[in-house]
Amino acid sequence: MAGGAREVLTLQLGHFAGFVGAHWWNQQDAALCRPTDAKEPLGELCPDVLYRTGRTLHGQETYTPRLILMDLKGSLSSLKQEGGLYRDKQLDAAIAWQGKLTTHKEEPYPKNPYLQDLLSAEGVLSSDGIWRVKSIPNGRGPPPCTTAATLKPLIPAEGSIRVWSDFLRVHLHPRSICMIQKYNHDGEAGRLEAFGQGESILKEPKYLEELEDRLHFYVEECDYLQGFQILCDLHDGFSGVGAKAAELLQDEYSGRGIITWGLLPGPYCLGEPQKNIYRLLNTAFGLVNLSAHSSLVCPLSLGGSLGLRQEPPVNFPYLRYDAALPFHCSAILATALDTVTVPYRLRSSPVSMVHLANMLNFSGKKVVMAGATIPFPLVPSQTLPDTLMQLGGATPWTPLSACGDPSGTRCFAQSVVLRGLDRACHTSQLTPGTPLPSPLHACATGEEVLAQYLQQQQPRVRSSSHLLLTPCKVVPPYPHLFSSSLSQQGLVLDGPSTGAGLLFLSLRSSGEHPCAWCPLLLFILEPDPGRFGQRACQTRPAALGQLHGCRGGTG
Repeated sequence: MAGGAREVLTLQLGHFAGFVGAHWWNQQDAALCRPTDAKEPLGELCPDVLYRTGRTLHGQETYTPRLILMDLKGSLSSLKQEGGLYRDKQLDAAIAWQGKLTTHKEEPYPKNPYLQDLLSAEGVLSSDGIWRVKSIPNGRGPPPCTTAATLKPLIPAEGSIRVWSDFLRVHLHPRSICMIQKYNHDGEAGRLEAFGQGESILKEPKYLEELEDRLHFYVEECDYLQGFQILCDLHDGFSGVGAKAAELLQDEYSGRGIITWGLLPGPYCLGEPQKNIYRLLNTAFGLVNLSAHSSLVCPLSLGGSLGLRQEPPVNFPYLRYDAALPFHCSAILATALDTVTVPYRLRSSPVSMVHLANMLNFSGKKVVMAGATIPFPLVPSQTLPDTLMQLGGATPWTPLSACGDPSGTRCFAQSVVLRGLDRACHTSQLTPGTPLPSPLHACATGEEVLAQYLQQQQPRVRSSSHLLLTPCKVVPPYPHLFSSSLSQQGLVLDGPSTGAGLLFLSLRSSGEHPCAWCPLLLFILEPDPGRFGQRACQTRPAALGQLHGCRGGTG
């Protein structure tokens, strides 16, 4: 079990959700390194919130995501539905039939070259064909850090990425993957295109019972389940799957938090009007139905609009990404999720999912917007008060919910996370007797600096802020997106950008790919009761993570 952690069960529904989830779990895996020295304190984030311990038939202890994912036939490529941790050829059941047998064998998908290199580098596949994993001390938590020489980083060729399983480096439990065989991932026929098709899937006893069985398996082993987070495609029929799944969770696990992240790929093609109509209707139906059964709903997309009028994709001055590549878009959204979910993953004084949702809800309106600045524009010689003072009163984050310009909206509540900033930079380093440039420079702690800044910017807004030393680690196969003007620690080497207002909520990450750090992450979620019958809530990733809700406005 999770040893006192407040567990969260994750549901991934859809193929783009699989892309975001693959990056998300890769980032969690990169952070799964606990100190070998007993005197060294544990990290600020508790991995047991998202992971579970288990044991294979050979007695090997495992540490796998507490995850249920659903996707369509043909979407797994070389990944086996049952995973590779628990499979044992020597224990296969003997065939009792004595008559004639005919074997029909399907040729396996060729494994992505990156995954072949990764398995070879890890060296955990034994000669007898059984997967051997590192033991977990005391049966709990991630394996300890080792001091072995670091292997040469393995970076997949972007042309080799066809599906999310091509770059997933985390091993899954056999009960994680649930395939929908009646619809195809590839081809023009047999596609899951409409909201109603998705709803009907979980009305079929076969798929409903399979989902319920997996839910019971994970939930019953939890000591204290705080809730569920749903990563769900909004643009296709999986919006209907997500709506029915959220309804099921609300009915069976009343009182638990249900936070839904509605995901959409980058800009769409104007030459496909019928598909665009489907996308718009699926998104609208999805948001309305998901908000009816979830504690909180936040759409996430790098596209500029959810409607039929195409807008340019989101621009970050220190990121170089291709908005047409799901591999790129999903990496940025996964990095945002890694910080925006910090409040309910903390090891000490965590905020529960229910409390977070209640804080951001306004008059029962549950849809929130997300925004981010990537990276936070901290220069090596500056401190946090210096940078925040330079930002001034301009809105510092870029919307990540494709809900248009957030200016003019009135924020109701916000949750802010600032992570990865070295403790020496939290407060002013001015010598005693020097005139203070701003009230921020008089604060004694980084938490006070952040809280006072938020109070100055929006004095009538209810704010919750968290300041973490733990950075956001991005390692291969995370794509090389960061500008060369960033240092290995994610600091801006060429000074602040002239568009400082777009860099307030920012994620700091290294342009060096072998082990890039995103030390500063600012996320904001704010309810914005104006779209789809509800105000959108904004999540803003940067060194500062924030969630906040709006009373009204034109959003």
